[in-house]
Amino acid sequence: MPVHHAAPGTPGARDLTGRTAAPDRAMRQEPRPAAHKVVVLAVDGIYPFELGIPQHVLGSADGRYEVVTAGVDGKPVRTVSDLTVTPGHGPEVLAEADTVIIPGYAIPRAPAAATDPKALDALSSVRPGTRLVSICSGAFLLAGTGLLDGRRATTHWALSDRFRALFPRVELDAGVLFVDHGDVLTSAGAASGFDVCLHLLRKDHGTEVANQAARFCVVPPYRDGGQAQYIERPLPPTGATGTGPTRDWALQRLELPLPLDELAAHAAMSTRTFARRFKEETGLSPGRWLTAQRLRRARHLLESSDLPVERVAHEVGFATATSLRRHLAAEAGVAPSAYRRTFRAPDPTADDAGSIPT
Repeated sequence: MPVHHAAPGTPGARDLTGRTAAPDRAMRQEPRPAAHKVVVLAVDGIYPFELGIPQHVLGSADGRYEVVTAGVDGKPVRTVSDLTVTPGHGPEVLAEADTVIIPGYAIPRAPAAATDPKALDALSSVRPGTRLVSICSGAFLLAGTGLLDGRRATTHWALSDRFRALFPRVELDAGVLFVDHGDVLTSAGAASGFDVCLHLLRKDHGTEVANQAARFCVVPPYRDGGQAQYIERPLPPTGATGTGPTRDWALQRLELPLPLDELAAHAAMSTRTFARRFKEETGLSPGRWLTAQRLRRARHLLESSDLPVERVAHEVGFATATSLRRHLAAEAGVAPSAYRRTFRAPDPTADDAGSIPT
């Protein structure tokens, strides 16, 4: 069937032009007079995706923010991908900022290299009272300034052990999407940059403005739970001695009650000896370990099956669906239905797959 193209000036052409121009106009909004100045600090090893989030979110707020990018020394900045970016400004613009945002960057293995001295020097020019925000591993640079000492903060969950080793005076919470102290905010993995920037919009200009920006960016205005629901919890190796064989045995019977005396009997140990050995080998009591494995299995079933929540609870050994909901909310911060919506892909054969709910 031939495709007919509307000639320039026809209604069809004007409609197409209007549709394609709308996002472009939104991305090129001019800042209002006295707009809140946001400086995004680009350091070597920056992640391009995170570097662009502040402009994408705050820059779409009808000119309420002037978003600019600064380097630490006026030179081009190497990213983690095969490209180099040239910030529009040098570090001197940091002294003019109302908010400074530090996107995530690749953290070098050498502990001494986790915070670039040039970047720390650049941040020293930030005026007192300026709001500081980190995205993902940008928290390492913020922590390097000492501003997070004695405070709660977050970063990507996969970097939590390295962060705690380098900055023991910071109270790291790897289970949340962001932490707001008013003057200093830290956020978790890459996509949490959207969460924290939308949070800034809500604080500064209210929910309506934040929701409009979220619609433009095609992201949820607010995500339930925290990053705990995204953390991988691989099983430790069980081994062939100690309580390992009993753990393997229990994993095949999670739908059963599995009381302590039954586990100890399988291991041919007294309950006291079994509980002590189990804690030494896993770091958890038998009861807490069983709950963790039941939740791990439940999360898998929620992601991969259509089983009702009540059936999932039964399959993994929780007495009731209420018990599953309570334990999952404590671990991941969300209900089973919300977890399933987050991680279960829609059926591509469904008639309404990919459609916008009404």
